[in-house]
Amino acid sequence: MAKRDARTLTRERIVETAVRIGDSESLDTLTVRRLAGELGVGAMTLYSYFRNKEEILDAMADHVLGGMEVPPAETDDPIDLLVGCGRAFRAMMLAHPCVVRLLSTRVTDSIDALDGAMEAVLDRLESAGLKGADATRAYGVLITYALGFSGYQTPRTWGDDPEGRRQRHHFYAGLPADRFPSTLRLAPELPTLASSEQFEFGLRLIAEGLAAAKH
Repeated sequence: MAKRDARTLTRERIVETAVRIGDSESLDTLTVRRLAGELGVGAMTLYSYFRNKEEILDAMADHVLGGMEVPPAETDDPIDLLVGCGRAFRAMMLAHPCVVRLLSTRVTDSIDALDGAMEAVLDRLESAGLKGADATRAYGVLITYALGFSGYQTPRTWGDDPEGRRQRHHFYAGLPADRFPSTLRLAPELPTLASSEQFEFGLRLIAEGLAAAKH
């Protein structure tokens, strides 16, 4: 790879490249050496921007969370508003799979991150009629549901793939009938556990429960 002029580097460009590697591959393959190679500079050059990989990971989390967007509300129905917040978290995690692990291992105090992934959502929750502890608890339920579902779905790639579902159905259907009678009966439906429709099903139940429980 041809060397690029190190003077064209910025922290933002380094972080965007790191996010791209983390999303397309994994955080395990993201090393300072690998990142430097992708940018066409020496590894030592990056240390003038970040002291270590941990700082890069923190910056990645800040970048992704800060870029989260909550789409404009289409209705003022509390359930729809809550569903919209859950979908916004899920959309961020689909766009940037690396954030699932980043959120599971890091805490951010970045102003931009808090503005994108907290303030905007809390504002929307309050507009749904949730106040005080109700709003904060709803926030916690929605982000952890989206995070947990995304982590569950990531290795289960068959969820939204018809052929993958067929193969997974075949696997369940081939289990010993004496040990797995319920699994065999439900074999056609079980592959949908990692699907987008399953996420929507759970999100709707959560939104209805939160809307009904508000004080």
